[in-house]
Amino acid sequence: MSAVSLSYEFCARTDTGRVRANNEDAVGVDSQAQLAMLADGMGGYNAGEVASRMAIDFIQREMARWLAQAGPRAKSFDLRRAMEICVDNANQAILEAAESNMQYTGMGTTLVVGVFQGPRLMLGHIGDSRCYRLREGVLEQITRDHSWLQEQIDAGLITPQQAAVSASRNLVTRALGVEELVLLEVNEFEVQPGDLYLLCSDGLSEMLRHAELAALLAPRSSLEEKTERLIAAANSQGGRDNISVVLVKASMGPRKQGLMSRLLRA
Repeated sequence: MSAVSLSYEFCARTDTGRVRANNEDAVGVDSQAQLAMLADGMGGYNAGEVASRMAIDFIQREMARWLAQAGPRAKSFDLRRAMEICVDNANQAILEAAESNMQYTGMGTTLVVGVFQGPRLMLGHIGDSRCYRLREGVLEQITRDHSWLQEQIDAGLITPQQAAVSASRNLVTRALGVEELVLLEVNEFEVQPGDLYLLCSDGLSEMLRHAELAALLAPRSSLEEKTERLIAAANSQGGRDNISVVLVKASMGPRKQGLMSRLLRA
């Protein structure tokens, strides 16, 4: 009996935008480990970009090492725990850097990290950077913002429409590198062939409406072209913040042949 596997294609890009002088976002992909990451830094001077880059570099190195040792059959519990420990260690590293350098005081970063293994996505996030999934033409946000506005929406105090124009859009309730304890929200999703995943900073999601994101992701084109279109569209709307995009496309992998099939072809 033959089995079908999934293959993954990755593309990542970050852009300063039209207003900010520097880019505090960071992105990272490891196609061999099938790992995708995005971070949006915050803090004075250039501390935000220090925090986001530290988070991406640390997590990419440590998660890739763990995944190489654990192999593709790692249990969900073990993968989830490894991600939590890795992020906690990154949190401590950022805190220690801030304590040893006055210029880095108060720095922190959001985070989205996804590990793709076969038909499984293990997705962790902190803050208001997001992950969306486009499946059969329908775009769905599969992370929930850790933000003051989202808490107000959940409590029924404001509507999503009111939140979209609020001056408090950037107040996050969780961040990496800010406190000793960091709470990573981790969820597992089933991946289907044809799925397209978008990881992005709020420099994209605040510039473009949900329907606009869906329309830009829908056309048949390369991941590089989709990425360019998304960033160009955000900049055309003002580019008020740094804009970061990571795209991951799931496709049908090579069909594994059974013993009888191989014998017949011999």
